Amino acid sequence: MKASTTSLAALAGLLTATTAFVSGHASADTETLRVGVTPGPHAEIMEVVAEVAAENGLTLDITEFSDYVVPNTALADGDLDLNSFQHQPYLDNQVRDRGFDLVSVAPTVVFPMGFYSETYESIEDVPDGATFAIQNDPTNGGRSLLLLQSAGLLTLGEDTGLTPSILDITENPHGFEFIELDAAQLPRSLSDVDVASVNTNYAVEAGLDPNEDAILREGPESPYMNIIAVRAEDADAPWVERFIAAYHSDEVRAFVDERFEGAVVAGF
Repeated sequence: MKASTTSLAALAGLLTATTAFVSGHASADTETLRVGVTPGPHAEIMEVVAEVAAENGLTLDITEFSDYVVPNTALADGDLDLNSFQHQPYLDNQVRDRGFDLVSVAPTVVFPMGFYSETYESIEDVPDGATFAIQNDPTNGGRSLLLLQSAGLLTLGEDTGLTPSILDITENPHGFEFIELDAAQLPRSLSDVDVASVNTNYAVEAGLDPNEDAILREGPESPYMNIIAVRAEDADAPWVERFIAAYHSDEVRAFVDERFEGAVVAGF
């Protein structure tokens, strides 16, 4: 393993929690993998993956990160062996913008994006001139705008792909105003705006029910499938295949189906 240039200790201020090694089933063949996730569903699912992995000689050292930037930096720097928190368009954008040599090795789950409001019970009730809060990163913010376009609430310019910005809005017949915030802050913004787009992992963590509380939500056919990412040099390592087998197990699928009841959908 390449020596790390940035220790996890230096990133401690950006971590929300660190889960201790999963013990048991230790043997000469046991291998420890350092895994990065975000709080909420990704972390919950990874705990179940760890139980399955332990039965096959893999110990998972799981670290929770409070944002979407540091997990890829930590992986690229060698402080993690893999991470599981992002969808493919976000990884593609990070690789392009930051030069990370990271690749996707397997799908995990999809979190249908939703819009939430403390004031309005349906998207049809939202008045002209309302303020919408969306994510300030290109892929998730763009995803939110595409969802509004699919609902007929605005029009985006052609050829914007999966990463349109508010500058790409060509028609805004309802005069909606948009503010951009870090994804983790969006649940807390609900008392200050009319409507906020919230990623499902942060919605669940904030006590929102995506099935019941979202006033506009993606369908399960969303192209934003989450993935497992590793450094390109490790893509063919034997432990990658063993980890994927643990994640794609019947036990993990059953947990996702029972725990999240459709708010999170298994992609394997």
